[in-house]
Formats: sequence, structure tokens, C-alpha cells
Amino acid sequence: MSAYETLALSVTDHVATITLNRPPVNAQNNRLREELVNVIDALGDRSDVRAIVLTGEGKAFSAGADLSERPTQDPGHYTAHNRRVRASFDCLLECPKPIIAAVNGAAIGAGCVTALCCDILVVSEKAFLQMTEVTVGLAGGVAHLRRHFGESDARLMIYTARRVYGPDLLRMNVASACVAPEALLDTAQAIAAEIARASPSAVRAAKKSFQMTEGLSIYEGYRFEQGQTKALSLSDDTAEAMAAFREKRAPVFRS
Repeated sequence: MSAYETLALSVTDHVATITLNRPPVNAQNNRLREELVNVIDALGDRSDVRAIVLTGEGKAFSAGADLSERPTQDPGHYTAHNRRVRASFDCLLECPKPIIAAVNGAAIGAGCVTALCCDILVVSEKAFLQMTEVTVGLAGGVAHLRRHFGESDARLMIYTARRVYGPDLLRMNVASACVAPEALLDTAQAIAAEIARASPSAVRAAKKSFQMTEGLSIYEGYRFEQGQTKALSLSDDTAEAMAAFREKRAPVFRS
């Protein structure tokens, strides 16, 4: 029996696959948010996991927040709710392992942001991203959309609640691949397996560089990256990678 109520987890050959599993549309309630934070934090620390795939069960990736759990106006209730929501996104951004979103269907509102907080997006031809906040009198998601969409397209999505389907997400450089639904999970897991074959410490350093340099100038960002490279040069992973290159063999990483 799964240790989780709202998701499923499997780990094979250093690749973890998390499946959001809260029928019928994987709406995000507090239990799902808590479990997602817990599983991402745990996988970030596990030595047998080097890359993560996040997808949804059924026809939806995640149709957004469960509106039946909207916070009340009691003092502190909305503040605590916002903190829980942020944590469910921040855990993806902060995880030291790369996360690939395999977007299998509707990714709406909080579901859209969940996908956009992952490192790499792979989408089904039938999948779509959508921000519907303006249709239900809410706001949110602007900062996350701006990381992936051009300014005009981000505003168009927010102001109109328009759906953007897989082929257009690929054309707009939001997704790295758009494939037939039956090929989605295999495609995402193949990318994760490719990542898992690289130096684990170097991959973690690369993600840290993405995290730290997003708001920096090129000068400051590259200085940070050079510091990462200097630290890696003393690691066992780098020594093994260099030895494998010299000996013309596949490296065997242990970290």
C-alpha cells in the first residue's frame, strides 16, 4: 500500500516518478500539498534518486486548487493558507534534483504553476496550461508565468484565462517536447534517465546555479558558477568522470 493518499511514487534506476493521484482531476487540497512537499524533500535527500518525473493520473495533470478548501476570513487563516501554497511550489524550485513535468492533460491555476516550477516541461499534444483566476475573482501566477512566457503571452493568459495547448507551448519555447499522449511518460523518463547518467554532484551544482543566478547580472552569475566549478574540481565525482574519460569507459558515480 502506498504511504501517500494523494500521490504515487516509484523509483527505478535512479529516476523517481511521482504521480498526482486525487481523482477525478488531481485538485490540490492541503493533504496533496503536504504530501508533495514531503515526497520532494525526501527525494532531494535520497542518494538513490538523481532525477524526478512529476505527472498526473487520469486525464488531468492538476485542475488547480480545491476550492472547497478556500480559506476563511478568520485572522491568520489566509496567511497560513498562502504559506502552504507557496511551500508546494517552492519545494519544486528548491529541490536539488532536476524535476521534469510530464504534463498529461489540463494544468490549470495552481496546476499550471506546479508544472512551471519544474525544471523541464514535456507536454502531451492534448495537454494545456491555463490560468483561470480572473474568472473566479482571484489573482496569482503572474511571477511564475513571466519566467516561461513572453510578456504579451503571459498577460494574454492571465487576462483572458485562455488555454494554451501542447503544440503552442512547444512553439513558444515553454515546453522542451510535445508528444503523443501514449509517448509522454516514456519521453519524460528517458530525459530523466539521461540526467541520471551524468555526475550527480555536477547536476546538483547546475541546478543550484539556475536557482541562484536567475536574478543576478551576467557578471555576478558567472562568478557564482565559477565558484561551483572550483568546488566540484575537488569532488570524487569529478575525479571519476576524468578517469573514465581518460580510460574511455562509462563513469561509475557513487554520490
